[in-house]
Amino acid sequence: MFFYLLLLFTLLPMTELILLIKIGRHIGLLNAILIVIATGISGASLARWQGLAVIREVQNQLSVGIMPKEEILDGIMILSGGLLLLTPGLITDFIGLVAIIPVTRKWIKYLVKKKLKRMIDEERFQINRF
Repeated sequence: MFFYLLLLFTLLPMTELILLIKIGRHIGLLNAILIVIATGISGASLARWQGLAVIREVQNQLSVGIMPKEEILDGIMILSGGLLLLTPGLITDFIGLVAIIPVTRKWIKYLVKKKLKRMIDEERFQINRF
């Protein structure tokens, strides 16, 4: 786990910087910076809008006595996507937008559930109940 975190906090920023430099050479530094700012602002607005929609859905389900399941995962993904959008860079902006947009979020949820189910079936992941 430590190795993956080390890679995340060293390789990702380095890759983001290299990408911004290469794009800046082609379209200009100011344009590259403006793209990062624009994706951050638009993504944050989308995250806020989607987050409020999920909160409303959770409240609706709780008001009729239903425990929200999908919406909790949606909320986690929207929060994660929003945090990625606040991180400067094009790769993190892309991943953040993918986590926030409902269509792609649904696809990611499917893949995450499939992976977790396989891990539980192979007994590599255990759920302890109190």
